[in-house]
Amino acid sequence: MRVLVAGATGAVGRILLPHLLDAGHHVTGVSRTADGAALIRKAGAEAVRADALDAEGLRRAVAEAAPEAVVHQLTDLGGADGAANDRLRREGTRHLVDAARAAGVRRIVAQSISWVYAPGAPGDGPADESVPLDPTREQPRARIVDAVQALETRAAELPEAVVLRYGILYGPGTWYAPGGPVAAALGGDPRARFLGSVAADDSVSSFVHVMDAARAAASALGWPAGTYNVVDDEPAPGHTWVPALARALGTPAPERTTGGAPWACGATNGRARALGWTPTYPSWREGFAHQAG
Repeated sequence: MRVLVAGATGAVGRILLPHLLDAGHHVTGVSRTADGAALIRKAGAEAVRADALDAEGLRRAVAEAAPEAVVHQLTDLGGADGAANDRLRREGTRHLVDAARAAGVRRIVAQSISWVYAPGAPGDGPADESVPLDPTREQPRARIVDAVQALETRAAELPEAVVLRYGILYGPGTWYAPGGPVAAALGGDPRARFLGSVAADDSVSSFVHVMDAARAAASALGWPAGTYNVVDDEPAPGHTWVPALARALGTPAPERTTGGAPWACGATNGRARALGWTPTYPSWREGFAHQAG
């Protein structure tokens, strides 16, 4: 299959490229920069230069690649600017879907997130894909949920849209990697800026290693259209996972606190597992320890 990967040099994209190539796909990666294009070619894929916020430039790049499927892994997290990431979800997805449609593409696999569900999942346990998105108007969460809704709605304009709601990504190239922003925050660096939370409270989170996220994205080229949580098997409260992460990163752990966000209940992965996806790291416990070496 001819596959175009938008966001090919991101934390998931750079791992995804070799998975797709090993599976026999003809892969083209998109990058805004010459350095990014060079990394894509070094991985063995073809490269095109385009900015997802430049509609015409992206349209030309997608037309040049002539893909049969598009994989959307676009994020803007380097500056820890939530508004920039939300804009990319809204406008970048709009441009990518329009470019794909113009090129005759029917299938898209799009990266979303799994912590946008409304409070009150069945039994107040982890949320499955039937739980609606959070209708809150409280900021900044409302802005994040609205951007995710826009991304997923626009992706669904293509006939074969697969949306992957990832858990919190950890592993190489993520905020949760050794030396990353979360480690800096746990270490007390006042300059550390990130969008996630490292409060050791009762808020429940679901994680997924970037390698497992990439494997899911590669497999999803053959999945039925729909929405899938891509998370590990162990949703956990902050008072459990934060100390474990701190130990793995060699930083102090914050004091345990009570309470937490009512929407933070984690997510289930049964739908993706039913299609044969299994996480290499079934729990963040093994994954955190592995990334610490």
